[in-house]
Amino acid sequence: MRKILHSDCNSFYASVECLYRPEIRNKPVAVGGDPTKRHGIVLTKNDIAKKYGIKTGQTIWQARQLCPDLVVVEPNFPLYMRFSQMAKKIYLEYTDRVESFGLDEAWLDVTGNVNMRDNGFSIAKDISRRIKNELGITVSIGVSYNKVFSKLGSDYKKPDAITQITKDNYKRTAWTLPVGDLLYVGRATQKKLREMGIYTIGELANSNPVMLKNIFGKWGDLLYSFSNGYDMSPVKKYSETDEIKSIGNSTTTPKDLCNDQDVKIVVCILSDSVARRMRERGFKGKTVSVSVRDTGLVSFTRQKKLDDYTNITSEIAESAMELFRNSYGWSRPIRSLGISMSDFVGEDYSCQMNIFEDQSRKNKLERIDKTVDALKKRFGSSVVYPASVLLDRELSGFDPIKDHTIHPVGYF
Repeated sequence: MRKILHSDCNSFYASVECLYRPEIRNKPVAVGGDPTKRHGIVLTKNDIAKKYGIKTGQTIWQARQLCPDLVVVEPNFPLYMRFSQMAKKIYLEYTDRVESFGLDEAWLDVTGNVNMRDNGFSIAKDISRRIKNELGITVSIGVSYNKVFSKLGSDYKKPDAITQITKDNYKRTAWTLPVGDLLYVGRATQKKLREMGIYTIGELANSNPVMLKNIFGKWGDLLYSFSNGYDMSPVKKYSETDEIKSIGNSTTTPKDLCNDQDVKIVVCILSDSVARRMRERGFKGKTVSVSVRDTGLVSFTRQKKLDDYTNITSEIAESAMELFRNSYGWSRPIRSLGISMSDFVGEDYSCQMNIFEDQSRKNKLERIDKTVDALKKRFGSSVVYPASVLLDRELSGFDPIKDHTIHPVGYF
């Protein structure tokens, strides 16, 4: 039987900040963006702030209503990245199968490192001790026989805890939890499941799989599999996770986006950032994704495959706008927007010519993009802009290359 660990650094950003700033250790602390620039969302908080009811995803002003003395620290991603790498270095001393799930989380497959009587608890205990002693922060670790239940275990008890979910106890432990605790059951899915009378993971596990598939499509199969502990997805080797599978960028806008023209301005800036990084790495992509978060903090992501591989800025922007228009009905204004590209091939990839496409135009656009890249590399990102973004300099006045951090892709 497999022995899978999921290690989650507790209140990661806040823990690192409190480690480096002794004067705030005993105060309620939240790490979030600058409220004056509308990047004012709580990214994480320490245990003291949690006692006031402050939650991740709240705006800073909402958090301060709950706790007027809240200390807000702007994020320092290079520092968090360094701590993330130090944690991974410790994990790699136990196994080469270490798969990151964001900066602060990782799965470890330690199957070959423990005897039959030990399901991984002893290694989890040793890792917990070392992280505390060597890095000065704590982790919660889930121990199980698959990735989904080990992730559930690391969330089960915090901070600084180890929880085992085994084939003997998963019905007593996992099945009693709210269905929203299961990996990839977001608010929208949870709402649908509740409408079906499904409130716990156990109720999901005992529901009709055909009904789930009819309602959720392929996600229905995954939900049924996850809840029953059937997940057998492998933990990737650490060397395999270095492969770039997507390139994307997102931003919380300085003011609400209220119409397609506002969205187009931000899409142009983000598409330029994504396309530039693709060209720097010699990539072309075929799948464009758009992520949206509205003013109610409700999020969704949509994607589609293009007819051909591209790294042309204007083509990515046009495709992203088409996808957005087909996916959003303006029920609320938008506060953050993201674009990414995936399904990469090299720039020298030979693709079949389309007789209905103007290849000379594509070649011209590619030459223009590379010329603009050279100018921006020499003089900065703001040296050249599409005319459309000049309609609102408040929305377009950010540098996505310098100001935004790109986070790792998810479970799949």
